[in-house]
Amino acid sequence: MDKNIPFQTTDWDKIPATEHIGTSGIAYWKTLQFDGLRVRMVEYSKNYLADHWCQRGHIIYCIEGEMDTELADGNIFKLTKGMSYQVSDDLSSHRTSSVDGVKLFIVDGDFLKLK
Repeated sequence: MDKNIPFQTTDWDKIPATEHIGTSGIAYWKTLQFDGLRVRMVEYSKNYLADHWCQRGHIIYCIEGEMDTELADGNIFKLTKGMSYQVSDDLSSHRTSSVDGVKLFIVDGDFLKLK
């Protein structure tokens, strides 16, 4: 299967959002799916807490607001506007929360699998 992505622009205002209910709050995802690659604009509502521990790798850039990422070992990392984090698949068990809401740009896919 061809994994090449031709040049294209994205007007995120025209991408429909899907709702993902957390333990508390809601995540709104606008998603572009390619072969082996997912690109998303994600907004977490106020008082959001993910309903699962995630093992997937991500590249996450914080556009506005702030969030906490809790690792299974108890460490908590705050992400604020202009910050990012990167992690490969299966290298951390993590979950996200946000008190006041946050807007993120997230990229994940096959390139983040462990080698």
